[in-house]
Amino acid sequence: MLLLSALALPAVAAESPERVFGWIEKGSIEPENIPVKMKLDTGALTSSLDAKDLQRFERDGDEWIRFDVEVTDKDTGKLIDSRFERRVLRNVKVRGAGGAERRPVVKMQICIGKQIYEEEFSLNDRGKMNYPVLIGRRTLGHLGVVDVSRTFTVDPKCSRGSAAKAD
Repeated sequence: MLLLSALALPAVAAESPERVFGWIEKGSIEPENIPVKMKLDTGALTSSLDAKDLQRFERDGDEWIRFDVEVTDKDTGKLIDSRFERRVLRNVKVRGAGGAERRPVVKMQICIGKQIYEEEFSLNDRGKMNYPVLIGRRTLGHLGVVDVSRTFTVDPKCSRGSAAKAD
């Protein structure tokens, strides 16, 4: 039995992720290069983005949403306000202490480290939260391991050719 365990160890080590991230990381929303602080949250399934002034509308028979992203650049103190329009992929029902609400889910591109990920984000006013972006397990599955004792292990340094598609 000991021999079998020893033989399995190299296989496990070979499958381990290349990168370990902290529970808080710097990133950017792409392709606009909007700097954001992100909380990597293993307790959340879907990632979430702080979005204001959500306006649903129809385009070519599909449901779309227009929304604003407002973040403060921590380096300059400057308020960055950007407007987005995205097709709604689905709506999720979120239950909390205040009851249940329906949130739209859209695809967004984010840069973490040197990689751009195209992932699904639920849109919600996170203005009272410390972090405008919450990265959930669906996205974490593409990133790697989260070490809760670490923060800010990488800076966003993405180039146009660094996009990765979600499965």
